[in-house]
Amino acid sequence: MSSEILPPKEIALSNLLPSEPLLLMGAGPVPIPHAVAQANGVVINHLGDTMDQVIQRVKLMSQYAFQTRSDKIIGVAGPSSAAMEMAITNVLWPGKRVLVIDMGTFSNRFGEMAEGIGAEVDYLSAKSRPDHESATKPPHAITLEGVQRALAEKQYDVVTMAQGETSCGMFNSILPEIAATAKEHGALVIVDAVCTLSTMPLKMDAWNLDIVVTGGQKGLSSIPGVSVLAFSETAWNIIETRENKCPHWCLDATRAQKFWGHQQYHYTAPVPGILALHEALRLICTETLENRFERHELSSKALQAGIEAMGLSLFVKEEHRLNSVVAINLPEGADSAAIRNYMVERFNVEISGAFGLNIIRIGQMGEQCRSHNLFKVLYALGMSFKKNGFEVDIAQGMAALETNLVRDLDHFVD
Repeated sequence: MSSEILPPKEIALSNLLPSEPLLLMGAGPVPIPHAVAQANGVVINHLGDTMDQVIQRVKLMSQYAFQTRSDKIIGVAGPSSAAMEMAITNVLWPGKRVLVIDMGTFSNRFGEMAEGIGAEVDYLSAKSRPDHESATKPPHAITLEGVQRALAEKQYDVVTMAQGETSCGMFNSILPEIAATAKEHGALVIVDAVCTLSTMPLKMDAWNLDIVVTGGQKGLSSIPGVSVLAFSETAWNIIETRENKCPHWCLDATRAQKFWGHQQYHYTAPVPGILALHEALRLICTETLENRFERHELSSKALQAGIEAMGLSLFVKEEHRLNSVVAINLPEGADSAAIRNYMVERFNVEISGAFGLNIIRIGQMGEQCRSHNLFKVLYALGMSFKKNGFEVDIAQGMAALETNLVRDLDHFVD
């Protein structure tokens, strides 16, 4: 028998992709605008004059999106989790203490990363409920009193949290108050704004946040694989004056600043991804944050009304509900995979399952918040439940969606 390895049978990418692109209505990635898609097909010199101009514009537009005057804005050639890891590993090391505000999978990830570099980690969990109920009941909301008590009991160097917990659809409505309390106790504040930046208000400077992390593939409506962080001067001073080395090379913020601050070589930048990010940020600036926030809120609340009118229930109570990712309870006996697969096969619409929870999730970020996408996903959802033997009132749901949308159709002009 020959030991030579032969090339596999040729299969073109066009043979692997569906004939009609799926409408991505899950928790991310999301559909991207045409301008973003076009930019993602371009490669230029990552150290040339044109890229210098692009980087300056990306940072300038990011200051608007983050609502910060800080020029310490850095992109990462990696997913949002890589940006989270840059945040954690540059300001924490063995001997440092961090309090993790844990609302679910992604806010918890900060703690996992901090443990990995030897920091002392405590969790203030919103998941204080019996195990047998964990798949059917949403997390309890974090209270300001609970945070104040935790910070009074022990001194922490860093407090981490998510503005929106993508995994379960929870909204941290007291983020500014938590941040203010953390600062009173001398802690840095790190925030995951991956699914919320540009979909709802976040004011980095006004709320005194130290590091804010976001990714391209959700709220910004750009491509996956390129992320952005903004650092306060307080956080940057800690990074510049730390005595021990950052455990990562690619994720070392001071090395990354050579490229993002001085246009010098760090590693080969993800050129198409940065160009795509430029266009995504440009569209945000053109729309304006105020109009974008209103469009997202109107879209999500109209969809929520349609879901409930159809006869389904939402996982999180309204006062703690995240508008950018809507979590829907699965009725008893419903098969999440069967519901979602039928939506894909019959309607070319994709939504998300969950991480051990008995829910399905629909995204409301960026280009997902367009009227034609709302009608398509709601109809596909209702028909899939019917196909799988569950009685839902599709007509009532569609009517409720329409009623709530017509209040301000100008926000949904494509």
